[in-house]
Amino acid sequence: MSSSFEKHQKRRLISSYFSVVLSIALVLFLLGLLGMLVLNAKKVSDHFKEQVVVTIYLKDSAKEVETKQLEKSLAMADYVKSTEYVSKEQAAEFMKAENGEDFMDFVGYNPLQNSIDVHLKADFVTSEHLEKISEEALSKNFVDEVTYDNDLVNLMNDNVKKISFWVLVISGIFTLIAVLLINSSIRLAVYSKRFTIKTMQMVGATKQFIRRPFVWKSVRLGMIGAVLALVGMAIVLYYLNKTFTDLQLLSNPVLVSLLFLLIFVLGIVITWISTHFATQRFLNLKTDELYY
Repeated sequence: MSSSFEKHQKRRLISSYFSVVLSIALVLFLLGLLGMLVLNAKKVSDHFKEQVVVTIYLKDSAKEVETKQLEKSLAMADYVKSTEYVSKEQAAEFMKAENGEDFMDFVGYNPLQNSIDVHLKADFVTSEHLEKISEEALSKNFVDEVTYDNDLVNLMNDNVKKISFWVLVISGIFTLIAVLLINSSIRLAVYSKRFTIKTMQMVGATKQFIRRPFVWKSVRLGMIGAVLALVGMAIVLYYLNKTFTDLQLLSNPVLVSLLFLLIFVLGIVITWISTHFATQRFLNLKTDELYY
């Protein structure tokens, strides 16, 4: 009879530990994903900003030397990421491939212009910088026109600011929720041992002596949960880095390592603090209050 009861209690204990570890792992995993989003938010926004193209159209009278000098000066500018010279013949081929028909069959000649496509560095993709770059290019007498999507740039910058703000707000809220969920799981696990805590206290054990094994047990569970969360994060990060190679999510291994270390430490700290206060609560209760 007693053996059956002990097995039942052991199964309940294992089930309780499993639920605590699973709760910690899931919460830390989601918190880690949010951390990766925060770390890479600027990188993602920079990637999209750098897709904006400033096209400098050249006059037909532009000499090759002038074009080469302009292209070289742009490539050396600290605000330019890359440049590409597009001849009128190449532009015609692009249009033919895009539309599926050769427009020159109808027009009879190639009305397009030679141009230079300029991709700027993300920090310089603003209306002010684009206007300044446009004026500088137009000051050349062989430049006919400079075009870029100013509305798209303004919309993109506004959205980046809004998204950055809400990501920070959500990060704070989610961190609070993570702490509360882990704390709740730990308190339930300690609650099942409340009579053991009170019995030890009644035979003269000090609060620190009673609290210590509960804290260490929870810390070990927190470490296991954190390791599971880190394994999940590593798999997701590896997959995203393989899928979206342009974002280079692993280009800064130091930041990634610090994030993983932070998640591991959070698993330990949160479980330690939660267990400390949970056991303290039951230590301060009177024996009659344990039944409520």
